[in-house]
Amino acid sequence: MAAVVAATALKGRGARNARVLRGILAGATANKASHNRTRALQSHSSPEGKEEPEPLSPELEYIPRKRGKNPMKAVGLAWYSLYTRTWLGYLFYRQQLRRARNRYPKGHSKTQPRLFNGVKVLPIPVLSDNYSYLIIDTQAQLAVAVDPSDPRAVQASIEKEGVTLVAILCTHKHWDHSGGNRDLSRRHRDCRVYGSPQDGIPYLTHPLCHQDVVSVGRLQIRALATPGHTQGHLVYLLDGEPYKGPSCLFSGDLLFLSGCGRTFEGNAETMLSSLDTVLGLGDDTLLWPGHEYAEENLGFAGVVEPENLARERKMQWVQRQRLERKSTCPSTLGEERSYNPFLRTHCLALQEALGPGPGPTGDDDCSRAQLLEELRRLKDMHKSK
Repeated sequence: MAAVVAATALKGRGARNARVLRGILAGATANKASHNRTRALQSHSSPEGKEEPEPLSPELEYIPRKRGKNPMKAVGLAWYSLYTRTWLGYLFYRQQLRRARNRYPKGHSKTQPRLFNGVKVLPIPVLSDNYSYLIIDTQAQLAVAVDPSDPRAVQASIEKEGVTLVAILCTHKHWDHSGGNRDLSRRHRDCRVYGSPQDGIPYLTHPLCHQDVVSVGRLQIRALATPGHTQGHLVYLLDGEPYKGPSCLFSGDLLFLSGCGRTFEGNAETMLSSLDTVLGLGDDTLLWPGHEYAEENLGFAGVVEPENLARERKMQWVQRQRLERKSTCPSTLGEERSYNPFLRTHCLALQEALGPGPGPTGDDDCSRAQLLEELRRLKDMHKSK
């Protein structure tokens, strides 16, 4: 419904409202820069004898927990509400789409498909750092699209592969994941759009609940409820048994290579439960994330776990890949357990370095949720080199 409203708005007031939205964004950026400069000046002009907190690392800017209200918090919440609940978010997505197509006419990264026994997974680089995916039954020539945010790029891949699109799996409502639902579902009349009914996904035709299975040819894809980033966020697990290969997890904005999504519509406890859902899957499960964030995320992981050799080896590989603009996906869940700090809240080393200790009742899950919250806070402040 939001897309319909947006399309109507584009006819008359689009240009004026796009300028309004850009003004909001420009103002937010300017306020943030001003706030950072003020804080930097204050830290250099502290009276003698007054101790300032030491930064955790040169790569992290220390922000004390009790320094009054964050003046950007209200702006951030207002922007998120505009982006997700009004047609201004759709206009912003369309602007992102145009800019990305101009900047990356062949996509932001070079990707390689994975071909198993009659099943093909094709990553499609879209926008400035997103990934959409085609999951193809090569015998039946049937395809499922995951988060097709650029319908033109996805359609080009459909035509190149010579397949029929029969289903769209949407992890969540954000336009950079759901923006292509309208065009593709109109072009492919028999295409079904799957997702959570809690998330307001545009052009949803087939609501899914936790553990529901979507069957397309020999493809068996299970939806897993993973709220936190959004209230109705789903991830999709392609069962590897029918084609005698590894299972594949399409994680949207829940889990990235060495990272996890922000908790826009949840809290640390909710996100921890969702990450634990993923931790329950097999080590050989391939992780296909919604964004190319690998280098930045591994940089942050090196700040909080500088002695982690698995992270160091992965970082060297990722940097070689990115020098040639090659994609870094997929990784495996086994790899992620070894270096992704957001999946390592049970590790004693991280708990001792950053954690608050056990909760007042000795609840380990409470302690892990507090550690996850602190990791997310530090990650939001992290500035990669």
